[in-house]
Amino acid sequence: MTITSDIRLGVVRSIQYGLIAEPDIFAPQAQSLGAGLIRTFFYWSQLEPEPGHYDWSAVDAVLDQADANTELWFTLGSSSTWGTTRATDLLPASPPHDPAAYARLVRALVKHCGGRVRYWQCENEPSNPLFWAGTAGEYVTHLAGFHQAVKATDPQALVVLGGCPPTAFAEPGAEQDFFLQLIRDGEHSYDIFDIHLYGDPYQIPSIVAEVRSLTDKPVIVGEYNGPLLVQYPEAFEHLGEVLAAGALTPWHTMTIEDFRTGLFTAEPVRQAMRRLYNRMPDLPPTLQMFMTGCPADLEAERHRLNADDIIVRNVIALSCGIRRTVCWQLGPDALRPADPYAWLNLLFSKFTLLDYDDQGLLTVRHPSADAFAELAAQLSGAKSVVRVEVPGRPDAHVYEFVGTGRHVGWVHGSEPLSWRGTDLGARPVFIAE
Repeated sequence: MTITSDIRLGVVRSIQYGLIAEPDIFAPQAQSLGAGLIRTFFYWSQLEPEPGHYDWSAVDAVLDQADANTELWFTLGSSSTWGTTRATDLLPASPPHDPAAYARLVRALVKHCGGRVRYWQCENEPSNPLFWAGTAGEYVTHLAGFHQAVKATDPQALVVLGGCPPTAFAEPGAEQDFFLQLIRDGEHSYDIFDIHLYGDPYQIPSIVAEVRSLTDKPVIVGEYNGPLLVQYPEAFEHLGEVLAAGALTPWHTMTIEDFRTGLFTAEPVRQAMRRLYNRMPDLPPTLQMFMTGCPADLEAERHRLNADDIIVRNVIALSCGIRRTVCWQLGPDALRPADPYAWLNLLFSKFTLLDYDDQGLLTVRHPSADAFAELAAQLSGAKSVVRVEVPGRPDAHVYEFVGTGRHVGWVHGSEPLSWRGTDLGARPVFIAE
């Protein structure tokens, strides 16, 4: 199965849309960056707050904003206060009490969208207990019902397996076993394999190769961004107290109200985070730059690293034959500032391409947004991305955008390189013939 012949860069709006606040305008901004695909999250509690009562307001806001040339990807979370085994209106999702009731919702939603949505995803990262409170076997059953409901209503739509974090293929363990069972037992219940490419971008080729050795389904990248805090060991070693307080322990449930108020971090973790912030000036710069209110020069450095990463991570993934990549994330979940004492905000809150202006509009562009837009423009018309070998320089990363006459290059090392009259260093440079 092929997805399409073109290459598209996409964006995730955020982990929710229209759930904690009224739906806002975001699709035109995404399209102005060159995004040809938009991924949006919805939840059962949001779409069917009471049995038989459907609310399509947030869905319609997306359908009304996105133009006909933009592919849509909806990720559905089975979270409900009345319909699931773990009662919550947000996270984690869990198996439905009555699978037929959930299937009715899915059919009604797919019918309502009238063929506008190309990708339908059953849950997000189900191997992570933060997102799925069930077993791999329960997810396989859930996926089969989801697949049947989608295909019965829109046979041309593509069903996406719940997103797979890259750590699932880093080493043997429970997470890897989870996805191996999904690949084996759910083979006939999905069309697309979604890999989330965080971490070291130079590990992407081996991760993609490992996935392709396990499944013949097309592979797309539903999430990526970087660099992550965990890529800096000298910074991560200062988080011992925060981790010991339970930062990595899954919450029991997260409600919409928890998310709306920002209080979704356990109090012992919040207190440990407060103490971390109290000693910010003494922390390594590579930790400070991820913290809210860090010095301006470190904020600028993180923006620079993030902008470069957008290009490097995408180009390497595309050179592996990937045709769709989706950046996490377009903008913040809410107008309020990110809670500095929330563990997840330390990891992810600075990955937004855009931010809100003084009028509450999503218009402020970060350097990462500019890098995304430039890459999208450079890729326009490219049939594929192919790495060009530079004899004697395995550290040289030069890639051809086939069909455009354009290249991009950088050096993954310390020794600069001149390639066709262009000086390459650590930062990616676009090269036009």
